[in-house]
Amino acid sequence: MTNNTMTKKNKSKNIRTISVNKILSAAQDEFISQGYQGATVQAIADNAGMPKANVLYYFKNKKNIYHAVLEQTLTMWDEGIGDILPEDGPKLAIEKFVKAKITMSFTNPKASKIYAMEIIQGTQHLQDFTRTYLHQWVQKKAKIFQFWIDKGQMQPIEPVNLIFLIWSSTQHYADFDNQILTIMDRIDYTEDDITHITNFLTDFILRGCGLKQ
Repeated sequence: MTNNTMTKKNKSKNIRTISVNKILSAAQDEFISQGYQGATVQAIADNAGMPKANVLYYFKNKKNIYHAVLEQTLTMWDEGIGDILPEDGPKLAIEKFVKAKITMSFTNPKASKIYAMEIIQGTQHLQDFTRTYLHQWVQKKAKIFQFWIDKGQMQPIEPVNLIFLIWSSTQHYADFDNQILTIMDRIDYTEDDITHITNFLTDFILRGCGLKQ
């Protein structure tokens, strides 16, 4: 393969990546404001500043765009949270879990909102994911927490509900940002908010698990 051929392929790949990211970003706004049923490919194309034909070239239809947005969100969360390992111990694991979820909620609230809307609307597009991967993920992490409980390293709490608590408390700041900012008489979050809320939730949850004196 010649250098010119490689250069052309890399350039084509970069153009594709940029275009896809623009489409997905525009799609997030459209799905949040209009919901899946109300969103249109034309509106997504307009928001992305691209011809509709270009959008359809990459995704074929609205359903594919929506699935791509959800997949992008789930991949981001999975990579951001990473593994909860037995050797970490419960304190470090909870600290990592809460910090990762808070950071993602503040840096990409649109993704969290779309995921929440999908769940509220009955997981029409995520049923298989919820019943298989997500179920397995929760059960796997719950077993690790139970391992620490059995070893006497944390309070005998219900592990699955602990995971639900961390999910709900961290995502609340993304899903209900308008309500929170209105109550706080603020326009937007700041970096200090991320640090403060991370420390508050981490301390609160650790105390509930008997991990902080």
